[in-house]
Amino acid sequence: MGTISITDFEDVKIPVPWGHISGRWYGNRKERPILALHGWLDNLGTFDRLIPLLPDYIGILCIDFPGHGRSSHIQHGLFYSDYVTVIPIVMKEYGWTKVSLMGHSMGGFQCFMYASINPQAVDMIITLDILLPLKNKIENMAMKFEKQLVEIERQNYGNYREPPSYTFAQLEKTMAKRRFKSEFPELAKHLLHRQLSRSKLYPEKFYFSRDARIMNYHFLDVDDGLAMEMARQVKGKPFLIIKGSRSPYLSQRSFEAIGIMAEDNPHFELYEVEGGTHYVHLHAAEECARYIVPFIRHHRPPILTSWSLAGKEAEVSRTERHREPKEYPTRSSNNRSKL
Repeated sequence: MGTISITDFEDVKIPVPWGHISGRWYGNRKERPILALHGWLDNLGTFDRLIPLLPDYIGILCIDFPGHGRSSHIQHGLFYSDYVTVIPIVMKEYGWTKVSLMGHSMGGFQCFMYASINPQAVDMIITLDILLPLKNKIENMAMKFEKQLVEIERQNYGNYREPPSYTFAQLEKTMAKRRFKSEFPELAKHLLHRQLSRSKLYPEKFYFSRDARIMNYHFLDVDDGLAMEMARQVKGKPFLIIKGSRSPYLSQRSFEAIGIMAEDNPHFELYEVEGGTHYVHLHAAEECARYIVPFIRHHRPPILTSWSLAGKEAEVSRTERHREPKEYPTRSSNNRSKL
């Protein structure tokens, strides 16, 4: 049994009233795939390093959220709000009654939110360095609304010129600083290749093609009571969370929700990757795959074409029967200590 080739994909466009949702379907395109959702200001390139490590018997459908990557921007005059509705839109397009979800950051929260709203439709969830968003400050929310209004006025009244443009090297440096704190500059290219347009004014330069309105998007704020009720709704579901040890994005209230989800749930797993940042799936893809691959094989195993197991399938079966008991609350990738 092999792994997915990063060059084996089909570009997809899912029609929506404002245009289309763009995506790439990697690997097996004959069976229902895992739907993969990226984080805020990112695009499906965020999964570039993880996808080649996943088993090739299953497909991975990665999409760009509206306003991101190569997906259409919403109509002028509207605000971007929560993206959870993208999940049922994709399901309806392909006629799925069930969905398997994997998401990073904002995309991971959308996975958790949809699973809590419609748990009977979700058979498996993987979130990368998130469960609940960090709490918004009221003054920040007000400021972002005001900034979105400014951007809407610029677009509606035609006072919208080409954004500032830069060389690709400059954009790589900026992306590395903003997203990776300059620690992993080589990773910037994975997030750039779907969100740049060539400048018409300066053909040797590029600008960000994402919708400027999403710069001031804010997460739906979730109070603690609602967060705990959301956790109760997904209790019992196969749920894997991978945390970067250096990331603050799994807060105390996330661990309270995790306690609810993990109680008497043999299908819940939480692992911490030592030295991992918020983009743990990019800079430590191999470590993440160590946990994601067995989880997928256990909860979305290959469809057998006969009653007999042979070769790699038999090996996978033996591996699954002898898997190590799950630990809670976490198992580090380098040691066996708990949080």
